[in-house]
Amino acid sequence: MTARRATEIGFAEIVSSESAAWEIQTAGPGPQGSLPLTAEMLLDRPSGDIFGMTQNAGMGWDPRELGRPQFLMLSTQGGIRAADGRPIALGYHTGHWEIGLLMQAAAQELVALGGLPFAGFCSDPCDGRTQGTPGMMDSLAYRNDAAIVLRRLARSLPTRKGVLGVATCDKGLPAMMMALAALRDLACVLVPGGVTLPPQEGEDAGTVQAIGARFAHGELTLERAAELGCRACGSPGGGCQFLGTAATAQVVGEALGLSLPHSALAPSGQPIWLDMARRSARALVSLEARGLATRDVVTDAAVRNAMMVHAAFGGSTNLLLHLTAVAHAAGLRRPVVDDWIDVNRRVPRLVDVLPNGPRNHPTVRVFLAGGVPEVMLHLRRGGLLDERCLTVSGETLGRVLDWWEGSERRRAMRERLRAQDGVDPDDVIMDPERARTRGLTSTVTFPRGNLAPEGAVIKSTAIDPSVVDADGVYRKVGPARVFTTERAAIAAIKSTGPERVKPGDVMVLICRGPLGAGMEEIYQITSALKHISWGKQVAVITDARFSGVSTGACIGHVGPEALAGGPIGRLRDGDLVQIVIDRLHLEGAVDLIGADGVTFGAEEGTRVLASRAPRPDLAPDPGLPDDTRLWAALQHAGGGAWGGCVYDVDAIVHALSTRPPLPSGERAG
Repeated sequence: MTARRATEIGFAEIVSSESAAWEIQTAGPGPQGSLPLTAEMLLDRPSGDIFGMTQNAGMGWDPRELGRPQFLMLSTQGGIRAADGRPIALGYHTGHWEIGLLMQAAAQELVALGGLPFAGFCSDPCDGRTQGTPGMMDSLAYRNDAAIVLRRLARSLPTRKGVLGVATCDKGLPAMMMALAALRDLACVLVPGGVTLPPQEGEDAGTVQAIGARFAHGELTLERAAELGCRACGSPGGGCQFLGTAATAQVVGEALGLSLPHSALAPSGQPIWLDMARRSARALVSLEARGLATRDVVTDAAVRNAMMVHAAFGGSTNLLLHLTAVAHAAGLRRPVVDDWIDVNRRVPRLVDVLPNGPRNHPTVRVFLAGGVPEVMLHLRRGGLLDERCLTVSGETLGRVLDWWEGSERRRAMRERLRAQDGVDPDDVIMDPERARTRGLTSTVTFPRGNLAPEGAVIKSTAIDPSVVDADGVYRKVGPARVFTTERAAIAAIKSTGPERVKPGDVMVLICRGPLGAGMEEIYQITSALKHISWGKQVAVITDARFSGVSTGACIGHVGPEALAGGPIGRLRDGDLVQIVIDRLHLEGAVDLIGADGVTFGAEEGTRVLASRAPRPDLAPDPGLPDDTRLWAALQHAGGGAWGGCVYDVDAIVHALSTRPPLPSGERAG
């Protein structure tokens, strides 16, 4: 397609129209027929209910059908798609590109069941697109904003009987789960948007994000980088092919019971994916008819089940934030670090999936191997699940798993994986014994130490086994390389000059937590280190976050963050840092143990840090938007990262009410 040059567009083309556009009607006949009103409705119902029917007829719905029960569908759809699938206007990412098709299939099913469907939208950003850009500072803050918008949209249709939420990716799906969980007295069903296919030849969407760093070090040619970057998405819709935040959120949503069994990780655009949307609509209508609401599904026990499944999958560490936020939205007890430690000590990782290996199967193979219900069968055998939990199928988890174990669907999916890809499904989703023999270790460790007194997070199962000692412990002592901006950190990784990051270094990236940069995700750094040949010899410590996609030790969520007075903000270049991560017992520490050429113990390191002033270069990112600064302040009052980065209204109101009064004559502002 050849586009005109913008400089060729003249003033007349901008302000003038063809005369045919001037044919204007000043009145229309309006819909034919009459509203199905009763005297009782006119006397007792709010005027908004009646006016809503007027609007429904005005949009073209048959007025004779306006008494049908109303169901609301909310989604994160983005872009404008032609009927044949071609883009008219692009979305931000494949994850929200096709989910309008799910909405359409669900709407048609609702109509067939005698319902009146409504649809509302709140689109979502792409964490891959904003990597390394100022857009990442809005990413986590967006989640809370979107959850608020989605809840407001639901409340703004007072006549809805239930809500179907359709979402796919890193922030839109957690936001949708938070919104649905907060609609406690309504029937709600979550429809995950599925996954994109891997390319037949090429790299997945996670690996391909490291092409810049690999090119910089001569490990990839320009031509090869261009080819790989073009073909990473094997189909036009769905979340990325690896078990990052998007895929993990789908898994957690199903494990909560909010989605139908075997719905997470379905391949976008395919018949089984559309079938899931239709059945989800049936489930919503059935729940409403039986008087079952979201508070009956999302319970403390369901949250615990979801934590178990997260650990078994080896899921993204971002879900520590998001599942905690969902629990808060549901009015439940928020999981704390000790809860996560307990779960991860009890639950082995059972799933071999990108990016944590050993064979790195794409997510569509996990779906074919049985997905969430298959993993839950193994957890049930270990006595790790509460099978009494209700699911949106209308039945308990125990009943669902009984059905799955003997279902034709299970047999057919697993057989298709064998026939089509030549893969044994038991090599994708393993029993605990096979998982142990393949070297799969528990998912998450929460190290502390004098650099992270409130704790930190490491996806310890992602550490490359070649840098782990024979006793299952990762040990590293190295000089600190301290960065206060992500741009400087990635430049040092790509550099081949004297300022480059070298094998053996400990990269320390600070001022990137909530108060500094909206707790940005630094995937471009962890991905680069995973896919550069020497990257596993480098460790990362940060108050930012990531999905654990690394081969060295990547330690995030360090608390307190540097700008909240955390000792990590007192580290200097050349300080000696010690990292110890026990992948078997899930214990660890991150400590300063030396400075100025002198090595000392962790206890002395604590004293040294306490005696130092904070670094003079500590500051929020100058590009941090004001609305993200507001989000950071509100979530800080609500418990910070360990509390899920939520808006705890009671805590915020209390903080405001205890603020000292302003001096006489002084105004806030």
